[in-house]
Amino acid sequence: MKTLLVLAQHPDLAESVRAGLNPEQYRVLHRVSVDEAEPMLAHGLVDACIADVELTSVQGIWFLERIRRRAPKCPVIIYTGARQWEWEEEAYLQGVTYVLTKPVRPRMLAALLDRLLLASPPARPALPLISPFPQEAAKNVEGGASPAPGTAQTLSVLREFSGILTHSLNAEGMLKQFLLFLREILSINRAAIFLRPPFAALGGTTTPEEKRQLRAACAIGLSRGLLEHFELSFEGGIGGHLFRHGRILRRFNDEVRNDVETQKEFELLGAEVAVPILDRETILGVAVFDGRITGEPLANTELQLIFHLLEQLGLAIKNIWLHDQLASNHEMMADILRELSSACVVVSRDLDILHANKTARRYFSRAETRTGEMDFSDLPQILGAKVYQVLKTGSAISHFKYEPENSPGTVYNINIVPFQRQQPGLPASALLMVEDLTQSEQLQRLEIEAANLRLVKTMADRLTHEIGNAMVPLSTHQQLLADKWKDPEFRASLDVALADGVKRVTRLINQMRFLARDTLLSQDAFPIAPLLEEAYKEACKYQPVRTAQLRYDIGSKPIMLMGDRAALKHALAEVMLNALQANPTDPKIGVCLHEESNGNGLQGLQIEVQDNGAGFTPEAAQKGSAPFFTTRSVGLGLGLTVSRKIIETHHGKLEIVTPKSGEAGIVRISLPFDASAALPA
Repeated sequence: MKTLLVLAQHPDLAESVRAGLNPEQYRVLHRVSVDEAEPMLAHGLVDACIADVELTSVQGIWFLERIRRRAPKCPVIIYTGARQWEWEEEAYLQGVTYVLTKPVRPRMLAALLDRLLLASPPARPALPLISPFPQEAAKNVEGGASPAPGTAQTLSVLREFSGILTHSLNAEGMLKQFLLFLREILSINRAAIFLRPPFAALGGTTTPEEKRQLRAACAIGLSRGLLEHFELSFEGGIGGHLFRHGRILRRFNDEVRNDVETQKEFELLGAEVAVPILDRETILGVAVFDGRITGEPLANTELQLIFHLLEQLGLAIKNIWLHDQLASNHEMMADILRELSSACVVVSRDLDILHANKTARRYFSRAETRTGEMDFSDLPQILGAKVYQVLKTGSAISHFKYEPENSPGTVYNINIVPFQRQQPGLPASALLMVEDLTQSEQLQRLEIEAANLRLVKTMADRLTHEIGNAMVPLSTHQQLLADKWKDPEFRASLDVALADGVKRVTRLINQMRFLARDTLLSQDAFPIAPLLEEAYKEACKYQPVRTAQLRYDIGSKPIMLMGDRAALKHALAEVMLNALQANPTDPKIGVCLHEESNGNGLQGLQIEVQDNGAGFTPEAAQKGSAPFFTTRSVGLGLGLTVSRKIIETHHGKLEIVTPKSGEAGIVRISLPFDASAALPA
């Protein structure tokens, strides 16, 4: 009787299947989900699976993947309501045997199941294996008669050989059982198997000389001390002969008698025949055998059987080596991930946690969890939603910050990367990487605070020095005021000192006010020509020179600016004052205006202020607009700094043109302006 498993949300499908089949041939079981049926699928307790799947979205394909993962060889028949060829094709690629449309048609289902499960497989010819009675077999071979083992003997030999496969991941145990198997069926006296070095694991290296050496992996009837100090090689002797020719070698052949090294190796091992161990591509090792315990040699048919069995054994050994290499690499990568300071979580498409390192379990595991293993529900809701989004779309999400609600002040940097398969489609899993930025954020804040404190200290020192310089003349005149207030010359000097002190302090106040301001107090439209004149007059107050000149050309069309007029006036005055100070004896200032466009229709105004001094030094051109940089013995060094702050508040840019040899200094200001605005006629 065959067992059928029906996976459906409602029992109607199972009842329809049960009613249409012969109850003496089929037993129908109903389960709602794959998880509920996992014990039956994993242990191969069902002969076929019938599933109710709607092939209209990717959820149906995921459902089939879960069935295939738990029962890769079980035939699957699905019933669907609407058939779409693209999803039906994907279902067949997932290993579905048949796709049928609802409702259940009993005759068709019965015919398909009979074809799948009740049809008898074609008979195979019996294997011509050797008889378990070696003496009689040898006599038959010598007499020219071919051995004819019975079915019971053949099955016995196959059963004994299949017992070797129980050591499928233990090469040494498999080889030991194989030699004992040969001793039992062929009565071999002694035997040894030599193998080349296994594949190197990640980080391991094997030299070319070591790859051509063959060391004893297993033996019976030979001294362990001999095998520990004895090796074969592909360069010569038995190993070299088998490597070159790839066929069985007997001790008393003419080619062995003419090779002293090969003859000596046969003599040391007490062997009479050597058989290569192949994996259908290359030679993995050499097996050497003595005769039977009765002293009779092995027949050719027996050696052929040994050769073919060793070939299967070679494939098994190669698979063991590949498995060990893969397991070693996986273990090393797991150790690396486990010890990372960042949290790493690998989530499958079924939202199962495939891997979580120690840091991830420390961040997200719940205290009441006893096993210490993570579950998808342990992840915070926002991170779980992001992982699900990556699995659904295949697009990575990188570099976003997450602050957990239950841990104020903690900041995580999150990256989610999909793991794509070779064939295009949705990712098989996703890697969630979480880096704790709490300490670095705190250090960054402390560094900013320390920088601000240093800036405050520097500013306090400069302000103290500058205000002190402004107060010295006032203090001197205050001390002489009582005695000389009637002196006209003293009163004139006092007037100059008061004016100069007020002027210097007023400039400092204006600089501090504009530095502290991040927004515009007003947004007005005004012409630029009067602004240049007023800024020039303001600059001349702090650097009075009778021969100073200002030249500019604004063209025939008046240019209008939009912004804070007082702030822009102060910015231009500071730039022009810098130009006046470049040549204190005979300063001349030239202002050039240029309209510019960025290609998107947005226009701007470029203002170039040029002096007639010696020009900026490379250091001054680089640091001229930095706070407190000055080449003079007086002043704070905040003039161009304040100008840059004002210009940037107006969405513009201030730059000092890199000087060339012999050229004067140029400060370039770029500002947006409304080209359509103009003064009335």
